[in-house]
This record gives sequence, C-alpha cells and structure tokens, in this order.
Amino acid sequence: MAPKFGTSGLRGLVTDLTPALVGDHVAAFVAACPTGAGLYLGRDLRPSSPAIADAVMRAARDAGLAVTDCGALPTPALALAAMTAGAAAVMVTGSHIPADRNGLKFYTPAGEITKAQEQAILAVLGRRPDAAMPGPAPRKAPGAAAAYVARYRDAFGAGALAGLRIGLYAHSSVGRGAMAEALAVLGAEVVTLGWSEAFIPVDTEAVDAATRAMLCDWARAGQLDAIASADGDADRPLLTDATGAVIAGDILGQITAAALGADIVVTPVSSNGGAELGGRFARVLRTRIGSPHVIAAMEEAGGRVAGYEANGGFLLGFAAEGPAGGLAPLMTRDCLLPIIATLWQARGRGLADLVAAEPARFTAADRLQDVPTDRAGALVAAMADGPAARRGFLGRLGLAEAAADQTDGLRITAQGGRVVHVRPSGNAPELRLYAEAESPAAAAALLAAGLAELRRALDHFGDLPITASDLLSGQARS
Repeated sequence: MAPKFGTSGLRGLVTDLTPALVGDHVAAFVAACPTGAGLYLGRDLRPSSPAIADAVMRAARDAGLAVTDCGALPTPALALAAMTAGAAAVMVTGSHIPADRNGLKFYTPAGEITKAQEQAILAVLGRRPDAAMPGPAPRKAPGAAAAYVARYRDAFGAGALAGLRIGLYAHSSVGRGAMAEALAVLGAEVVTLGWSEAFIPVDTEAVDAATRAMLCDWARAGQLDAIASADGDADRPLLTDATGAVIAGDILGQITAAALGADIVVTPVSSNGGAELGGRFARVLRTRIGSPHVIAAMEEAGGRVAGYEANGGFLLGFAAEGPAGGLAPLMTRDCLLPIIATLWQARGRGLADLVAAEPARFTAADRLQDVPTDRAGALVAAMADGPAARRGFLGRLGLAEAAADQTDGLRITAQGGRVVHVRPSGNAPELRLYAEAESPAAAAALLAAGLAELRRALDHFGDLPITASDLLSGQARS
C-alpha cells in the first residue's frame, strides 16, 4: 500500500518512502502551507529515520527554506520549538507502528496541519515549484528538548512529584530522556526499565498482554508508585498505577482536562463516555478519530478548550495555570502533560483511588494486524449497512443494539450502555476494535470476545461465495 495520510501524518512502508516521494511531499507542503521563519526538523529512533530526515532536509533547502535540525526528540518538543520560533516543522516518525514503516508529521507555525491542509498538499503533489535560491546551511538546535522539560518544571514546580518512585519504561521511545529528566526535575525518583537499542512498537491504546504482565512484574518487584512510558515519538502517554495496571488514555485525558480547568472538551468517538458524566465540563464535543479532527473542533470551539484521544495524547487549547506557573497552549498531542497532571492529582491518595473516583465508564482497545485495508473496510461497511449483520455480531456477544453511529467506522451502543466500535486503522493494515463497559474487567472481556468474532469473520470472508453480512449474521453455509 502506497504511503498515505492517516489519522496523524503520512505513513507507509520504509521501502516506499523513497527520497523522491519524501521530497515531493515536502515540496508540496511548502507550496500549500505557511512555513513562517523556516522549517524545524526532528526524528524518532527507528533505524530508517535519519535517512528520511536527510531527504526532508534536502527538499526543504531546495525549496529555499532555512532548516533547523533538532535531531532526535519528542514530537511535542519539536512542535513547541517550532511554534515558539514561528516556523513550520516536519517530524520523521512512524509513531507506534512497526519499524518496517515510517512517516512524516507536518506542522505549520500554528501547529499540526488540518485535514483541509492535507488535501491542499495532495492537490499540488508532484508539481515541483520553480527553482528557488537554496536555503542556508542547516543549523542545530540541541536545546529543544530542554525547553520542553522546562515547560513542565515552570508550570508544576520542582517539588510537584516529590516522594514518588516512578518506573520509566524507556524501550525505544525518543522521549525517554526528556521524560526521565522531567520526572526527576519535578522531584520524583526515576527507575529506568526496559531500555532498548532495537525499535519496539509500543501502542499505548492497545497494550498487549505480554507488556501488561511485564509492567505488573516491574511494579511488584520495584515497589513503584507508578510506571510511565510513551509511544515511539512520545506524543501518546502510558501510565500505570502502583500495581502495574494500565490507566486508559481517555481516563488520563478526563483527569487532566478537569485538573487544568477546561470548560470544553473535544475527544473522538472512540473515547469512553465519562466526559459527559459528572457535570465537570460545560460542553463535550465528539469527532472522528485523529488529532487533525480534534484540533479543528478545538479551534472552532475556542475558549477554555482541551482535547484528548483514547490513546492518551492531550492537546491544550488555552492558557492554563499549573500549581507553580502558567502553561501556554500546545495544539499537538503531548505525552508529558497527562502523565504529570495525573500524578500530581493523585498525591496523597494514589493513582488507583484517583481512577476509581472517575465515572464508571472504561474502554479497552486492540487490533487485528495484517488485515488488508480493503478487507477491513468491506467488513465494516457490511456491518454498517446490514442490520442483520449487526444483530448476529452483537448476539454472539450477548448484546442487543440500542443505537449505531457511523462518525468513524461503526460504533454500536448496546442496550444497557456497553459499546463496541470497529474501524479500519488509518495508519496500517489493521482492524481496530474498541470496547466500553462499566468496569475494566467487563471491557476487557467484551474486547476479547469481539476480536474473536471479527477474526472468525475475516478468516472466512472472501473464501466462500457469501457476503460479509451473511457471515456476520450467522447465515454462512459451507
């Protein structure tokens, strides 16, 4: 599958991200979007990223831009540095997907590009501009990650996390250094765990069973108050309580938005329904999945608005106040803010008690991998278009439909309030499933049962002369 824009940025196989293709997309970005004072460049730690970053640098200079090379750093740190300088940015990252894939995230001086700007880029793709005077030699900006850490030191204060013993699951996240420094600066004792020189694709929205077991073992052996981590480019957080149990990203979002005093919350339809409960927010706006959709709705809403996704990535849309100082808006997904704000809120009571006080709505998410996009899309479409297919699918899960929403994929609310939401991934050949229920155990059980049903359907879909609707509604015959 050729590289394409997904839920956040351009993604594709490394073998397809040739210098020519990368150069064409950078040239189209420069032609279609404002670049301000030049272009800031960053990358994650996967093996292919340095070469792709070189291709971005050459293309940007050929287009006449002054390039500032920030090296390997978290995506939110790059975005902060570029926006502070009034410049555009490109982050070379495949985020949480495997190392055989990579991608580009584009930023204007105002923040992450919108879906409309993605379309503008595609509209001029392949039309190289008239030869411009090449940009100057690239300059280095080694302090960008330090400024990102200082943002949270200044807002929360040097003793905000004093007394906490926090494990840092470093793996291959480009944010591991900045995260360790930030937690230590805020007073925590940091224990580094699982450092890896090889790239590990950690998906904070779909943490696999082996990783969950590893986190629990670390928590038990290390007498930790929490374990923190992030995905490959450090814009999605992972946080556990003292037992090693993973706290869902949308719950981190709810807690952080309330702690910062947001009036309006924007979150995709895949997040749990807790934001609407308890009267903490004046408005809750739901969008399609992907940070560009969240950003567009935040910009339209204005005011004291915050956004978050089920993967935990948090977007701050207003000038907030931390316990020690101000916190400027940052309209891109960030991993550090929800980790720090949640740990700070849990002082004296523990993370498990803090989470237990949230509305009793819990999500679990995972995906079936190596599912071609056309197969996944056809299966979801058959379910969306066929009431019998939905009845069969839900019936085998012990549920009955109350409502269906096709904002992004198919989200079915069952009688009694449980939710199953199925959609093709926007970034990889995967079929994703989200389950929502009244307890973590119920959500996990619903997720496992739903994945088994979807796998059964995919194993047969296309192999017999039947439709996906036939199969899902239980009408298939061998």
